[in-house]
Amino acid sequence: MKIYTKAGDQGETGLLGGDRIPKSDLRMDVIGTIDELNAAFGVCRLHTAASSLEPTLNWLQNALFDLGSELACPPGGKFELTSVEDSDIERLELEIDKMTDQLPELKNFILPGGSPLAAQLHVARAVCRRLERVLVELSADSFVRNEPLRFVNRLSDWIFCSCRFANFESGVTDIPWNKREK
Repeated sequence: MKIYTKAGDQGETGLLGGDRIPKSDLRMDVIGTIDELNAAFGVCRLHTAASSLEPTLNWLQNALFDLGSELACPPGGKFELTSVEDSDIERLELEIDKMTDQLPELKNFILPGGSPLAAQLHVARAVCRRLERVLVELSADSFVRNEPLRFVNRLSDWIFCSCRFANFESGVTDIPWNKREK
């Protein structure tokens, strides 16, 4: 099977079920941002040999792939898929609480960085925040279930905590933000 189809040469792409939309469509921006976040997690996993975050990152990569599939099935289309559910959001919340219980109290803003894993997780957090913005924008124009919106919001919280936790596991101190003198 050839990897190229030439079907997108005119700037359109196919959704699950066969509908075609412009590659510049907001739905494709959301799906592409999910893919970018998934790729960022793939890079994070290069740094997880000594981290307890590895199993969750693996789970999240699969959940994001499922979420992209759900959003590639627009309302009224040939297929209807669902991906993330309340139980997934609850899992993120439990993991956030577990990490937070082990971390020193956060007393100031922190800068992205620290250990290699934490630094890469900060990149993933920024991508996740962008994903949330474009997903909210899509939901204003097209039906999006509430669970994906809640999941992505909670995911950005999980990523922030995991940045701090990666530093904690590595024995690296978070980098405090210091307001610059003018």
